[in-house]
Amino acid sequence: MQVRELMNTNVISITPEESASLAARLIARHNIGSLPVCTDGGQLRGMVTDRDIVLRCIAAEEDPAKTPVRDIMTRSLTFISPEDDIRAASHLMSEQQIRRLPVVDSGKVVGMLSLGDLASCHKCDMEASRALSEISENIRKP
Repeated sequence: MQVRELMNTNVISITPEESASLAARLIARHNIGSLPVCTDGGQLRGMVTDRDIVLRCIAAEEDPAKTPVRDIMTRSLTFISPEDDIRAASHLMSEQQIRRLPVVDSGKVVGMLSLGDLASCHKCDMEASRALSEISENIRKP
């Protein structure tokens, strides 16, 4: 099964210049855990999570309304192609300790694949279980 068959194509993203407070509102409004940070042309530049906002902005006593997303986003990018196999996505999630994976085609974000997407597919039960197990196991390691 290919990534394109499970990915969510309704991608909510933010530009690097937007504020951390807008990122937080988007995350809350859409009930998602992360946002791809993209140029106006859809090129992936980073990811920002609710955790990034709390730790890199709020805990650092920065003003979320004045802090641009580019200052708090994660720049190390892990992504996958829509043509890749679901097993490859599961392996990447496990290896990189991530629960959400941007799907990029020709340099542009075309979807998002979450661990929940894998779990909701009965054909992918083993991949989702393995990915979650490995993510959780590595979180517990000292």
